[in-house]
Amino acid sequence: MNKKQLLLTGADGQLGETIQQQWSSAPISQRYDLHAFAKQQLDITDSDSLGNRLNALAIDVIINAAAYTAVDKAEEHEEGAFAVNKDGPKNLALWAKFAGAKLIHISTDFVFDGTNRAPYREQDTTNPLGVYGASKLAGELAVTEILPNDSIVVRASWVYSQYKNNFVKTMLRLMAEKESLNVVNDQIGSPTSTNSLTSFIFDVISSEKGSGIYHWSDQGAISWYDFAMAIQEEGLAAGLLDNSIPISPISTDLYATPATRPAYSVLDCAKAEADFVCTMAPWREQLQRVIQSMQDRDKSSGTL
Repeated sequence: MNKKQLLLTGADGQLGETIQQQWSSAPISQRYDLHAFAKQQLDITDSDSLGNRLNALAIDVIINAAAYTAVDKAEEHEEGAFAVNKDGPKNLALWAKFAGAKLIHISTDFVFDGTNRAPYREQDTTNPLGVYGASKLAGELAVTEILPNDSIVVRASWVYSQYKNNFVKTMLRLMAEKESLNVVNDQIGSPTSTNSLTSFIFDVISSEKGSGIYHWSDQGAISWYDFAMAIQEEGLAAGLLDNSIPISPISTDLYATPATRPAYSVLDCAKAEADFVCTMAPWREQLQRVIQSMQDRDKSSGTL
């Protein structure tokens, strides 16, 4: 059987790393060849070189995990954020339309302003608070306008993994270095492990159905303070931390950042669960899995 060709952009990011790590053991690998490119290898903002590369590979499906994700830096680098988060997805969508390919585009909860008090549904009004969210929303709009029947936009929230830089790894580092921490407790969302996000993406591609926008996260709604407390507990249990430190809850106005974050960005994933073969996993269960992966990597490297 001739395999189809799948392109992964942003292969050097935390989602891209996870997709590659899970690929060989996933059933989808029996039907697709994976072509994974880091941002240095494939510039999605350069439409000419992008088109030449995709034509040569005869790509059938694209997972766009490339993104400008530095939320605070985006406030000062608006042009760069929009180039990657809007123009890049637009270029991919235009090529996919020409080639008859399908595009899976990863987006974010930051397209919302956080004024809801019930989980956000796909059709709820968007109103990003900063450049990052605005650039991601612009990318969504470009993709769905150009490729309405052959694209799926996946909005995910509070994404983390055992790879790269993210809240979990930052907290573990600070907990090992500091005598105490302050963490905001008035921003509420749902952590999303790249493990579960990857599984969902594989389900979407394998189903060969669906189009439009879908939400995906792990199950539960917590504050960053709640998340930090759980990270410390799991880090101690796994031996990644030697001692516990006091963690104090503080309000957002005591922790100023260049970009404003949504106060509430829990995503309603009912549509995704209804349309695809997938079930949300409890966020704590997914955190334990990531912490375990970190522990295993430390053991194999001899640092434990």
